[in-house]
Amino acid sequence: MKPPPTVLAPSSVSRRQKPRPAWRRAAPYLVGALVVAAIVVGFLPRAIRVETAPVQRGPLVVSVLEEGKTRIRHRHTISPPVAGFLNRVDLRAGAPVRAGHTVLATIEPTLSPLLDPRARAEAEARVRAAEAIKQSREAEQERAATALDLARKELARAESLRKTEVISVREWDQAENRVQMLSREANVAEFAVRVAEFEIAQTRAALVQVQRPAGESPEPLRIVSPVDGYVLNVFQESARAIAAGEPIMEVGDPRDLEAEIELLSSAAVAVAPGAEVSIEQWGGETPLRGRVTVVERAGFTKISALGVEEQRVRVRVDFLDPTPPGRELGDRFRVEARIVTWRSGDVLLVPTGALFRRGGDWMTFVVEGGRARARAVEIAHHNGSAAEVLKGLEPGHHVIVHPPDSVNEGVRVTER
Repeated sequence: MKPPPTVLAPSSVSRRQKPRPAWRRAAPYLVGALVVAAIVVGFLPRAIRVETAPVQRGPLVVSVLEEGKTRIRHRHTISPPVAGFLNRVDLRAGAPVRAGHTVLATIEPTLSPLLDPRARAEAEARVRAAEAIKQSREAEQERAATALDLARKELARAESLRKTEVISVREWDQAENRVQMLSREANVAEFAVRVAEFEIAQTRAALVQVQRPAGESPEPLRIVSPVDGYVLNVFQESARAIAAGEPIMEVGDPRDLEAEIELLSSAAVAVAPGAEVSIEQWGGETPLRGRVTVVERAGFTKISALGVEEQRVRVRVDFLDPTPPGRELGDRFRVEARIVTWRSGDVLLVPTGALFRRGGDWMTFVVEGGRARARAVEIAHHNGSAAEVLKGLEPGHHVIVHPPDSVNEGVRVTER
């Protein structure tokens, strides 16, 4: 007897005959494609992270920074008008002196030179010369006072015009600076007159000595200070015989102070009288304003700390700002001077860190569409941190600052 045939359930038949979904059939291929894509992307060059800066318009100040020292402009050298015996000098460098009161030195005259007719004639000639010098310096003082009075009137008019914005700030600054400069000139002229009066007094004292009758005991010649200030240097301290005109000491007024800056000759050619100066590192918290008065036309050779010969030029600077109380400057004090050689209020600026040389041209990398593009640019003035662009860039461009060696033309970059 035959067994009955096997009958399959309808659910089992439907499961075996149902086709697989398409996404399951494509999944292995998709995974393989993703793995291949990841490998390809991993081997592709990555974008280089760079630092960028915008090109924009703004002010630019070009200056030169150099060390210097202060000096008293008018240093008076004390010397006897006649030969004699110098008594011991008690004053030392730094001692305060008062004009017409402080006795700087005492000279005991000898008899024979004082009774010499030739010495008498020379003393009379020195008196007349000193009087002529005083008249010339008084005329210069009157001229300086007149010029200062006119400058003050112009400054007062400029002040009223500035309030109504009729004149520019630059014109008002020039009027103010002119008053400051002429004030210094008036003080210098006044000092010169006082020195001339001192010289007349000394020459007349010498003339009195030579006019004394023979046999009369000569009085000591006392040399008093010509200015209010301090003793700067003492050349003769001990008692000794001294000749006429031999220096004994130096005195000066610290208020009559200027700065002496030794610039490289290549930098001095760009400095003109009247240039703005910032006196820094002088011992105070804030810089002091100054102005160039003289650029000497004769250079000199100086050996640098590295043993290199340099051609230097002395530049003299007037102080426009007084020192704060308790922070007084003296003679031969060290300072640093930042002298402005060029200034503009509106130029196209690019950081100097974005510039490099290629042959004889200045180049920079500009970021365009995520890639670095080399640009040739034309540069004019620069101050070490920014440079004036004449051609090659436009406002709004972003340049790569300090580009690494891996940055080349067309390389993909990303900005930090």
